[in-house]
Amino acid sequence: MSTVHPSDSTDSTDVQDRPARLTVGVVGAGRVGPALAASLQLAGHRPVAVSGVSDASRRRAEKMLPGVPLVPPAEVLRRADLVLLTVPDDALPGLVTGLAETGAVRPGQLLVHTSGRYGVSVLDPALRAGALPLALHPAMTFTGSPVDVQRLAGCSFGVTAPGELRLAAEALVIEMGGEPEWISEESRPLYHAALALGSNHLITLVAQSMELLRTAGVGAPDRMLGPLLGAALDNALRSGDAALTGPVSRGDAGTVAAHIAELREHSPQTVAGYVAMARATADRALAHGLLKAELAEDLLGVLADQGGADGTGPAPGGDDEENGPEGNER
Repeated sequence: MSTVHPSDSTDSTDVQDRPARLTVGVVGAGRVGPALAASLQLAGHRPVAVSGVSDASRRRAEKMLPGVPLVPPAEVLRRADLVLLTVPDDALPGLVTGLAETGAVRPGQLLVHTSGRYGVSVLDPALRAGALPLALHPAMTFTGSPVDVQRLAGCSFGVTAPGELRLAAEALVIEMGGEPEWISEESRPLYHAALALGSNHLITLVAQSMELLRTAGVGAPDRMLGPLLGAALDNALRSGDAALTGPVSRGDAGTVAAHIAELREHSPQTVAGYVAMARATADRALAHGLLKAELAEDLLGVLADQGGADGTGPAPGGDDEENGPEGNER
């Protein structure tokens, strides 16, 4: 797969036509950077330097990139043709500005950040110093272990790049086993919010569900939830809102009231989240004709009456469980 050598011109014909194996550096040895560098190594590129501050990041770098020296960030840029800036979002602007102001950025150097929030404009200080800016964000959760390299196979990357570097960006993503998905500069924050909503918050929901099941006496909540959540995710990806099931989409106001009562007693910190998600689910079920309007009124009334933001709203008004708790339909 052809890539661009940093010393080449940014002319579009040069960018797309010059094959090269790159020396790779990583600034920020968190969970993402070493995995991407390791995947680039499998594609024939050569990791030459990595920086990390904490003991955990240093251990991770030594495990994922054995033999690659740990050096300060400026030294990473001195040694590498392609530099991966894999630091937290809030630290990225300051890092880029600092590297550019100290003269660490070299003209023609590929500078790649992996933040979902930012496009390439955050790299403007480095661009003015002659760097070639790319934003390559893997839409994947990372563990900091070698399994992350395998998970990159088929992983979508949110890619933002100048027009003359689009082919180079595409080549790098494909070499890492990923699939490029082009995101405009102005759409990066919305793109990232969507991923956080679906991925990060899912972990919170699953962890809360497991805790509640343990409280209810379930010995292996992971085994119980695995098939259910796997099927729900598959159905949602295939069918969207048509996959909605459970007491909210059916308008079972009594069951929802009973749920909130139990949560208030055993896990009050989960009430606000349950109510917020139930309201959002009811809105979507109504909009798609799954929730009957005549049932929605009572349901939304229950949610309004019992859903204090701090989980300390009034107690349920009744114990109507005519339909019974739903054991296996969600």
